[in-house]
Parts: sequence; structure tokens; C-alpha cells
Amino acid sequence: IRCCGMNWRCVRRPASNPAPSPAAIDAAKPIAVARSRDWLIEVATEAELLRAKPDFPALCGFERGVILTAACSAPNTDFVSRCFYPALGVNEDPVTGSAHCALAPYWQRRLGKDMLEARQVSSRGGQLRLTCGGDRVGIAGCAVTKMRGEWLV
Repeated sequence: IRCCGMNWRCVRRPASNPAPSPAAIDAAKPIAVARSRDWLIEVATEAELLRAKPDFPALCGFERGVILTAACSAPNTDFVSRCFYPALGVNEDPVTGSAHCALAPYWQRRLGKDMLEARQVSSRGGQLRLTCGGDRVGIAGCAVTKMRGEWLV
């Protein structure tokens, strides 16, 4: 996809629809908690999300990961997120495609939009364009090749 002078890469992945959970997760003033493969916690503001200081040893007790998200007040961005996977060996993932498979349907329901602009606010960070369509999520964003190789089957 060519957009705004950048070459974006796009993939379509299965959507993961979080279901509300009665379980409480200790986070700064969560306004919603849901679970799919990962725990999804919505906090009230982007500032609150940025201030979050996760306890990584405690997060190792979760089977997979914890996604923090908040609505974004900046123009052209619907929501922001941070994703923590210490149980999988990644304290904070820079840009997480699988998390956005849960975030896209969640924010689609909250905002009533099929196309969403997302920003993951890790130290490296990244901007993603998400398209919700049934049980699939389209994820587009700038990508950096980190490795090339061949598979022998």
C-alpha cells in the first residue's frame, strides 16, 4: 500500500474478540478489562498509559501477555497501546500485530468504525492502520526487514 509517501506492508490476520472478564488486574484505574489470548486493559487516558510502570516479574504469571490501551486525543489516531509479554521473554514489545487483532475489534465496537488508526507507544513505537472485516483484521504499517533467509522443507 502506498500512503503518505511511505510504502506500508499489509497483512490480514484472524480477529481475536476479547470477552469481558470478572477477573481484576492491578492497573492504574482500569475502565475496562477484557480477555482473548491476552488480557486487554483500557485505562482512562493516554497519559495514564504512558505513566504505567509494569511489574515484569508479576506479569510473568500471566500465560501470555497484557495489553494496555487508551483512546487518543491526537488527530488521526483513534487509540494507543503498550504490550507486555514477559512470560514469553519480551518485557515490552515494540509493535505487536497479534495484540492489534484484539484491539481492532475492541475499538471498532467502542468507536463504531471499521477503519482505525493506532499507535503503539513503546520506546520504538509504530503507527498502524487497522481494517475490521468479520473475523479478520487487516494490519498495515511501515516495516523494517531485520533478517532474510531461506527455509528448507
